Amino acid sequence: MPEKKTKSFILRVDADTMNAIEAWAADEFRSTNGQLQWIITEALRKAKRLPSQRKQAQPSPSQDKPAQPLPSDDENINQ
Repeated sequence: MPEKKTKSFILRVDADTMNAIEAWAADEFRSTNGQLQWIITEALRKAKRLPSQRKQAQPSPSQDKPAQPLPSDDENINQ
């Protein structure tokens, strides 16, 4: 199985938040980095924002059906 590519970036977090993340990581037997990756992945999963979930959650409009035209202003006034 091919390895996943990772990107490095700098994240600024206040001291209290970092302490909470480090404690949570220790409770879960993870590294701080691993805990942050898990937190982010879980948030993306719950929001259905992971690439595989986005395809399933947002089906593309059917190309078989033409888009319905919007009613003109005149049609709205007469109704």
